[in-house]
Amino acid sequence: MMFCPKCGAIMSFKQGVWKCNRCGYEMHANNSGRRVTLSRVIKHSEKEKTIVIEDQKIAVPPTAVLVKDQVRCPKCEHNEVYAWQIQTRAADEPSTTFYRCTKCGYTWREY
Repeated sequence: MMFCPKCGAIMSFKQGVWKCNRCGYEMHANNSGRRVTLSRVIKHSEKEKTIVIEDQKIAVPPTAVLVKDQVRCPKCEHNEVYAWQIQTRAADEPSTTFYRCTKCGYTWREY
C-alpha cells in the first residue's frame, strides 16, 4: 500500500505505475513492483505526551489537587489523596482520573 506524497490519499498500482485517485499524482515503480518506503520522525508536543507511572517515588504532577474526605485509598483506607485528570482516550469520551494516596503512595485510576 502506498500513500500519495502530495495529498496523503491511498494510491493504486496498475502496470508498474502508482497513481493517486484523488490528485492524479503518478510515480513509477522499480522492477519488483515495490517502492522503497521512507519513514519520517513524528515529534510530539509536551501536551500530547502521556504520563506513565512506573515508580511509587515519582512526584505527583503539578496539576494534581489534594482531595480530603471524598475518596479513600483501596489499599490502606486513608482519606487524603492527590487527584489529577488526563485525556487518555478520544476527545468525545470523559477524561481518566488518577489518584495517589498521601499515606502509602498507592496510585490507581478511574475511567
